Amino acid sequence: MLRPLLPVLAAVLALAGCVSGVAPTAPPPGGVEAAAAAETEAELAARARQAVLNFDEVVTRVEPVAEQVCREETPDQPCDFVIYVDRAPDSGVNAFHTLDPQGQPAIIFTLGLIAEARNTDELAFIMGHEAAHHIARHLPLGQRRAVEGAEAFARIAQARGAGAAQIDEAAQLGALVASREFGQQAELEADAIGTIIAARAGYDPLRGAAFFTRFPDPARAFLSTHPTNAARIGVVRRTLAALGPS
Repeated sequence: MLRPLLPVLAAVLALAGCVSGVAPTAPPPGGVEAAAAAETEAELAARARQAVLNFDEVVTRVEPVAEQVCREETPDQPCDFVIYVDRAPDSGVNAFHTLDPQGQPAIIFTLGLIAEARNTDELAFIMGHEAAHHIARHLPLGQRRAVEGAEAFARIAQARGAGAAQIDEAAQLGALVASREFGQQAELEADAIGTIIAARAGYDPLRGAAFFTRFPDPARAFLSTHPTNAARIGVVRRTLAALGPS
């Protein structure tokens, strides 16, 4: 689908400082320090433009493949992915899947992630991973699991004679614990499906999964919904091995 992509180029350039992409041929007023600053700004602008080109290429190539995989695996649900860009400068480095107001599957990238990705393989793997969450129905399944966890913990608290406030606290804890367990499984499943999507689109999923290694291991956080980086890369390797030579 031709996505309603926001003016990414202008936004990324704004993130880089609204600088020109042409470096001066002679030192500007201010001497060597000013020339070095101008060169740095030019490099930032060049990287911003390249990031936009990389993202645009990946959207063009990966979205049709994600849609095809979705229709093959779950033809009963909408599969025309819409790609959005969150331009808020404080949105951090993130990408996630949701449903838009029309019920279409949406994948949202922040500018921080687009700028952080070092190559098209990383962007392709992340896009495939987010599309996989929709294909595997992780949103409704996760909500159901959280409700089941809340109800189970609430029943236990009630059987032990807890009051209304304690039962409510137990339900919240149950939802959190269930979401953590389901989240880790869902992330690994999305990594496997995302590997297939990225590979079909002509990208290297293993090189793409290297994106995770540049960040602290999320599994160290208390009740993290994400598995270890090593487990995620292991899933990518095994999925590629199962796919065989491309």
